[in-house]
Amino acid sequence: MWKGTGRPSQRGNRRRILVVALTFLGCVIAYTDRVNISVAAVAMQDRFAWSQTQKGFVLSAFFVGYLLFMFPAGLLARRFGGKPMLGLAVLAWSLFTLLTPVAATLSIVVLLAARVGMGLGEAVMFPAAYELFGRWVPPLERGRAIAALMSGVPAGTLIGLMAAGWLVERYGWPMAFYVFGVAGLIWVIVWTSQVANDPLKERRLGAEERALLSTIRPQAAATEAPPLRSFLLRAPSLAIIAAHFATTWNLYLLLAWLPSYFRDVHKLSIAGAGLLSAAPWVTSIVASNAIGAATDRLIHRGADRTSIRKWVQCTALLATACLLLILPHARSAGAAVALLCLAVGALTCFSAGFAAGVLDIVPRSSAVLYGFSNTLATIPGVVGVGVTGWLIDLTGTYTAAFTLSAVIGAAGALLFGWLFEARAIDER
Repeated sequence: MWKGTGRPSQRGNRRRILVVALTFLGCVIAYTDRVNISVAAVAMQDRFAWSQTQKGFVLSAFFVGYLLFMFPAGLLARRFGGKPMLGLAVLAWSLFTLLTPVAATLSIVVLLAARVGMGLGEAVMFPAAYELFGRWVPPLERGRAIAALMSGVPAGTLIGLMAAGWLVERYGWPMAFYVFGVAGLIWVIVWTSQVANDPLKERRLGAEERALLSTIRPQAAATEAPPLRSFLLRAPSLAIIAAHFATTWNLYLLLAWLPSYFRDVHKLSIAGAGLLSAAPWVTSIVASNAIGAATDRLIHRGADRTSIRKWVQCTALLATACLLLILPHARSAGAAVALLCLAVGALTCFSAGFAAGVLDIVPRSSAVLYGFSNTLATIPGVVGVGVTGWLIDLTGTYTAAFTLSAVIGAAGALLFGWLFEARAIDER
């Protein structure tokens, strides 16, 4: 996985792989905790007599906290480091996950507050990961590292949807929150003992790996990070924001509404809806890691980094848009799953597009740029998920929601292709 870095003879204990692996697991836990309510909400809606609009509010409340804290999380990660911030974040959101069943039985208002609190915790996930990767991941491994991290999105979604469906049917909807909340607490213990924030202060690091990692951000601790105005509103950053927004609009639609889509349109049971909703995310795990490895190899062989990022990101968004326009015409659950596998597989190639591009243009302030970009890209979670519920109530079908997502995806592809350039902004 990590060969072809430009240093094929590199030896040592490769602690950077452990850092990436544990960060990936943190992302898995984040998304199991995020999507389990998508399955549980089907049973919770029956239990608490919610309308589709109320369910949409419950599903979108998480993103209010996520939106509010994302940019501050980037600033805090740059100030205090990725390791402590991510450890505290997983602890916080795991506790809110454990409290969700109690909150739901009290009132929908208390449940909304718990979901907002959980969003505040999960807002730290990606900014903290980018801060760590800016220190731990060499430039020619960025595609694979970001792909591995972003694989936590489909892997966590897959585990969350499948396990939550089984837990809800066998033990009742509260168990889906208890199991995943405990998993997060276990992760915090391992993270605290195994990961160092600064690789050059890691005593368990091998000599050759230490030499390799010392070249990533030379004298980073002594170098003042560039001021925000120097990179947040530059054209490449705006390209990342546009692609990020379009990607998450599609992603959050699929994360939140696939179980309901399969139950409402194809008349499946809760467990069946969870199982078929999980299938597309298997494709995306393979696609994301394959494209990450392929782009790293191409760049190592001399391919233009800007062209690679543009082709991958634009193709991902445009292919997803076309497949979502076709989806309402699927006449069977099998046909719908096939189309969704292709759509989700294409969409998650963003790991080698705008997501890797963040480290390309601001390696020392990647946490801040990603936090700023993801703040705006969380609007689809707050607005888009709720609007989807409203459109379904209004039209009685999912066609309008899929069409809107396709249009937004195409617009994001156009802007990214026009504005992006994969060269460090502070070198200009």
